[in-house]
Amino acid sequence: MKHGLADQISLVAQTPGLDPDAVEIVVTVPTFRRPEHLLRTLDSLAAQQTARRIAVIVIENEADERAGAAACGPKFAEGRYSGLVIVAHRRGNCHAYNAGWFTALTRFANLRYLAVIDDDEIAPADWIETMVATSQAHECALVGGPQWPVFEGRPRPGWTRHPVFVPHYRATGPVPALFSSGNLLIRRDVLETMDQPFLDPVFNFTGGGDADFLSRARSKGFAQAWCAEAGVHETVPENRVSRDWIRKRSLRNGQLSALIEHRRRAGQRFGRLVTIARTLALLAASPLRAAAGLARGGVVLNALYPVHVAAGRLLSEFGYANEQYRNPAD
Repeated sequence: MKHGLADQISLVAQTPGLDPDAVEIVVTVPTFRRPEHLLRTLDSLAAQQTARRIAVIVIENEADERAGAAACGPKFAEGRYSGLVIVAHRRGNCHAYNAGWFTALTRFANLRYLAVIDDDEIAPADWIETMVATSQAHECALVGGPQWPVFEGRPRPGWTRHPVFVPHYRATGPVPALFSSGNLLIRRDVLETMDQPFLDPVFNFTGGGDADFLSRARSKGFAQAWCAEAGVHETVPENRVSRDWIRKRSLRNGQLSALIEHRRRAGQRFGRLVTIARTLALLAASPLRAAAGLARGGVVLNALYPVHVAAGRLLSEFGYANEQYRNPAD
């Protein structure tokens, strides 16, 4: 087994009578200390309107308490949900994804697509069908979709329109790049082609492993598309609509942007210098971009996004890393 991954995975529950050979699509749901919302996510998957045979893999990434597995395991065992529940014993965002994707590829011989949704998201009933239709219509191996925020509490209205909460694209069709696995469809040949581990564990607590994976898949020639009609609804807790959290997320986006670009240019002559030069150019242009954004939208925090991203890129050159997933409360 590659990288000893199989030794770090335990099976907790499985739907009785599950026929792996009949499954066409597997949906992976990594979970960490969100048992109540996990059940809402799974209910939305059980309600999918499709004739395709679907199985769900829940990946519990809290190896000690296992609140998610405890909440959903009995429901898989009784047949309410179809699929299985596993534990990824190595903590970290990337370890959880890798465990789920590895399990899907090795347990389901006739898998055609793997879909990904997070445990704080709700899928519409036509989610699977719409994503697959987009992949087939545009002959794209990877399809992403919007993650529409559902804000808890009473956030400032202007901040809810900040770029960290806004989808990257508006229209359905081929796109130059995807950045997130929160709402994603992956064709089987992508998983068979990409090196394992699929997501680099260096991104375990910073996030960005999905963006790096998508960047590497793009470099291997896998076309990517956006499906505007297949949006999922993502619950955003009140603490994530604060000035401090938004600023840190913006800096983190810049940090990851620079890191992934360095990796992409690693084999190029002067690649590192090109990335640093691009960072400095973005930093120089960011005040003008911020002023233009302020004139358009009138929200200072939102307008400062280009400044924060450019600053995050520069700080990354000095070792800055916001490990947002290190602290579960964040």
